[in-house]
Amino acid sequence: MKTTNAGFGLVPPHVAASMSGVDLLRGVRDGMLPAPPFAECTNMWLSTIEVGEVTFVGEPTQGFYNPMGIIHGGWLATLLDSAMGSAVHSALQPGQAFATIDMSATFLKSVRANSGTISCTGKVLRLGQRVASAEGKMYDAKGELIAHGMETCLIFPIDQAAPSR
Repeated sequence: MKTTNAGFGLVPPHVAASMSGVDLLRGVRDGMLPAPPFAECTNMWLSTIEVGEVTFVGEPTQGFYNPMGIIHGGWLATLLDSAMGSAVHSALQPGQAFATIDMSATFLKSVRANSGTISCTGKVLRLGQRVASAEGKMYDAKGELIAHGMETCLIFPIDQAAPSR
């Protein structure tokens, strides 16, 4: 599992509010800011980050197997959601936050622990003032398309995010 210098935790709200989405994501990837706690158990991490396009990579392990001995679709969906949502996040201005409000995923090929590194790129299709849409494509280590998805995100002021943050 990849770890960062800043470890795992939450970015302080005043720091998150002062940064653009692309700068915050790069700070997490580069270890200057903590990765979200959820990242500690998913075995996936940020790879490349540009405004409107983000790639995550993940290492499937037997710990993510379903009863049939293949990687659970929930792990693949998490990788898709992370890439697509982060693509939207990368396009946000300081003071903006987002939440996924709809997501679809289509799985084309099974994945196993020996499938190698999985990469998933999310791209913003449209960024409005309140709603954004993104698409995601996931490839195995051989470069074969294994899944794709679509996502809709709500954009809102960061001060309206969960108060326990």
